[in-house]
Amino acid sequence: MVEEGQRAEKNRSNRGSSVASGRQHVNGVNLYYEQTGRGKHAVLLLPGALGSTRTDFGPQMKSLDKERFTVVCFDPRGYGKSRPPARDFPIDFYERDAKDAVDLMKALGFGKFSMLGWSDGGMTALIAAAKNPDLVNKIVAWGSNAYICKQDLELYEAVRDVSRWSAKMRQPMEEVYGAELFAKTWEAWVDGIAKFENRPEGSICMEFLPLVRCPTLIIHGEKDPMVPAFHAHCLVKHIKGSRLHLMPEGKHNLHLRFADEFNKLVEDFLE
Repeated sequence: MVEEGQRAEKNRSNRGSSVASGRQHVNGVNLYYEQTGRGKHAVLLLPGALGSTRTDFGPQMKSLDKERFTVVCFDPRGYGKSRPPARDFPIDFYERDAKDAVDLMKALGFGKFSMLGWSDGGMTALIAAAKNPDLVNKIVAWGSNAYICKQDLELYEAVRDVSRWSAKMRQPMEEVYGAELFAKTWEAWVDGIAKFENRPEGSICMEFLPLVRCPTLIIHGEKDPMVPAFHAHCLVKHIKGSRLHLMPEGKHNLHLRFADEFNKLVEDFLE
């Protein structure tokens, strides 16, 4: 829903269902969001690092069942169209994003909802669920890790310089941020996540995992070059009652590359 006083517009998806978009003032910032569908089950999509509605969830906004679900996606503060402010990475930035996500859904009038979190968004979703057990129905997380180890830091350092990325990988982000700001913000993210190495056991959100009470599905692409499989097994081990689904050909962006399979898996789990 788009509340009075918000800047909102309407556009059309490829399936002909309307998409409402607007900005909602939450925790001192204006968060951009898009909303589609009319189902009773509300679902919030949480993007990955530097991600946004535009870059991260096209196939989900388009094709998740609009009769069964009301789907909301937002740009976290400092990302995408939720600028200003400029993005920064204090040690509690995942917890800040989690509070923003929950408070956005409250402001939009959703009393209870599920969360789909990709990469950074998965960690955000798990923290949100741990802190708000009465609000979160279910969680799906993929490409996520609850702690940082030396192997992770080596992977992040290897991709720090975006000029070494393929043009295909850079293009969506450069269209959102411009080449210079994208490179600068990505380096800041690498520095920000590296700080977790100094926490006990490199924890990003390990202490929150036992507090997640809702049904949780962890999906992992077995060819993910950014998140080793041991992270997915760690999540399942520490989240009571969670289950793991492996996609043998999946990489980090498995929900985009195998969108139909992913969407069906998610719809079945949410129902």
